[in-house]
Amino acid sequence: MRPIRFRSRCLAALAGAAAVLSARPAALGWLSMSEVTIRRAAAADAAALAALRRETAREVDGERSDPGFEDRFAAWLERESPRRIIWLAEAGGGLAGAMNLTVFERMPRPGRAPARWGYLGNAFVLAGYRNRGIGTQLLAALLGHAREQGFVRVVLSPTERAIPFYQRAGFAPADELMVWNPRSRTGPG
Repeated sequence: MRPIRFRSRCLAALAGAAAVLSARPAALGWLSMSEVTIRRAAAADAAALAALRRETAREVDGERSDPGFEDRFAAWLERESPRRIIWLAEAGGGLAGAMNLTVFERMPRPGRAPARWGYLGNAFVLAGYRNRGIGTQLLAALLGHAREQGFVRVVLSPTERAIPFYQRAGFAPADELMVWNPRSRTGPG
């Protein structure tokens, strides 16, 4: 998969896309803002978020026994919380989706203002809630936060199925990024 990054010049495109998407009729199955709540996750959401993660993994990998998963997930969430922001979508009395942003702060450099960027990851909406605007609402919340906080970029590594979704929001291929794969066994080390 090719990394894609959100460029600041695409903010207007995002606003336009959000306006078009929000105008889709309810007859197409879209949920209104009053039917979906988008909010930031709190520590108390750990169990529900682990259940959501387990369900999305089941969609991809099938049922897998992993009795220690919830404990590992809670420990991961506690470790990651200082630098990761998770947005949740609630609909129908439970979690319908989530999306998170890992925040990176650049090393200070003389003569340059401090800068932050983010990695958008772990975006998922349960199958029964897909194609109803929930992903768009989660993405709008995440990018709104990035914009408000002055992020210089947001990058992600989408699945093939998700590429058109992110392109509609203003993401474009990021040719300047490189990836190192430890299994390639080339280079030093």
